[in-house]
Parts: sequence; C-alpha cells; structure tokens
Amino acid sequence: MTLTPEQLEDIQKSRANPQLTLRAVAPGMERHLYKVQPVLNHGFVRVVDYMGDDGSIVQAARVSYGAGTKHVSNDEGLIRYLMRHWHSTPFEMCEIKLHVKLPVFVARQWIRHRTANVNEYSARYSILDREFYIPEPEQLAAQSVVNNQGRGETLQGEEAERVLEMLKADAGRSYDHYEQMLSQDGQAGLARELARMNLPANIYTQWYWKVDLHNLFHFLRLRADQHAQYEIRVYADAIAEMVKDWVPAAYGAFEDYRMGGVQLSGKGVEVVRRRLAGEVVTQETSGMSKGEWREFEGVFG
Repeated sequence: MTLTPEQLEDIQKSRANPQLTLRAVAPGMERHLYKVQPVLNHGFVRVVDYMGDDGSIVQAARVSYGAGTKHVSNDEGLIRYLMRHWHSTPFEMCEIKLHVKLPVFVARQWIRHRTANVNEYSARYSILDREFYIPEPEQLAAQSVVNNQGRGETLQGEEAERVLEMLKADAGRSYDHYEQMLSQDGQAGLARELARMNLPANIYTQWYWKVDLHNLFHFLRLRADQHAQYEIRVYADAIAEMVKDWVPAAYGAFEDYRMGGVQLSGKGVEVVRRRLAGEVVTQETSGMSKGEWREFEGVFG
C-alpha cells in the first residue's frame, strides 16, 4: 500500500485540525475519516468526506411523504419501511466520497456502476507506479465448468507456480518497456498517453468515487455478495464495514431486506402458496423455466 508524500501530508493536516460543525455528524463514520483501510497487496480504501446520517433519511422521508408515514412509530421502523417498499430517494440524501486504490481490471468492473461521480488518476499526465496485483496462491483458480463468469478448483503445485511466475514476469516486462518508451537515451520518448497502452490490467490506479447511499447499497448488494469476484468483493466488504458504522439503522435494513432477503416472481409466489396449501409442485407444473426453478429450489428446496 502506497500513499504519496502529498497525500500523507494532507491526511495528517486534516486529522490534526478538527473543526466544529453544525451539520449532521455520524460518530461511527468520524472514526473512519482520513484513515486508510488496506485492501489486496497494494490497494486501499479511505473515507474523504460524507454527508448525512440515519436522521437525514428520516427527515427526507417525512418531508416527502408527509402525514402518510406518521403511523411508523420510530426512525428505525420508518427506515425499514422505506427499504422494504423500495423507496429510494430518502437514501439518496446521504453521500460518501472515497479515495480508492485498485487494480485497473477491478476498476473497469467497478466503473460499470455509472451512478457515481469519479475522478481517476490520469496516466496521460503522470507516470503510474510499478505496483501490480499478484494473487495469493489460494486465489489462483481454474475456470468454472458451470459458470462462465466464475472460478472453479484452486490451482495446485507446479501449475500454480507456473501461473504466478508468468503473472510476475509479464507485469515486470511490460513496465520495463513502459519506462523505456517514456525516455530513451536522453530523447523525449513516447508520449505518456501512448506509452500507457502497454501497461497490464493488474497495475494499480487510484480514483475519488462519490456516490449516494441508495446507489452505494446497490453496489454493495452486487459486489459484497459471496458470488462476486474476489478482487472486487474485498473492496466492497471494506466499504460495507464503514457504511455499517455510518448509518447503522439503514445498513441493518439493507442487510435484512437486500443481502439476506430474496425477491420472488409472481410465479414463485404462486408456487409458495400452492405448497402451503399442501400441493406438490414440480418444475413442469410451476410454469418456471429450468433456470428459474433451480434458483427457486436453491432458496426453498
């Protein structure tokens, strides 16, 4: 994990100069501000700023829905009601800005979540560091034979050593050529915006990522899931721990209804009703496809 001297100086100044404020403050998140959480071999996540707390969600909901929510007796109950009924805008009143250092191939997966503001370190203007993500041996897995997007059995012995050696050698050789193209024997060298095309996808980049809580929950639901790719899941897990301290009531509802819950189709609801009535229902009589039935049985089988 590497922070530049300028970044370290900025963090030290910020932590040494706390300010009084009248805005909403979440004590749990204050503990995370300007602290670096290591991820992978050279990566990290740190909270740069945030806005709002659980109270901000409740405040926005009561303005938005008025008397219609007065039957909810407490703030936590209201937040759970909002989460349960998929009301999104109150959660958008909270925002967080993160500084993330991550491998480029993870960044390209992450950026598919387009509901955020992103400013990435530019290799057109600056030279990237010689830092690469090299998996731990236990993360070297073969292609899954049942899932085109997943991993299968872990590589062992000589095969694992061979793959690790190729990853390290290819990354080092690509960076050597990158440096050579930038400057050759006193000549100006190739433009940085062109030389960067030779860099491997496991080199590290950095960005600032600002997102509202509603869209952050969507990110976490997908990327903190056990089926998500390991290299992005560890970032999601680190962020989830921060969010849990920031908005504990909202995170509790999210964990219950989104991470721990399931969504049923109309056919799925009908099958549950028929089974409760004592009927034996099979895939052929359910009206579901084989894929739908397999997923249904994974929950209710």
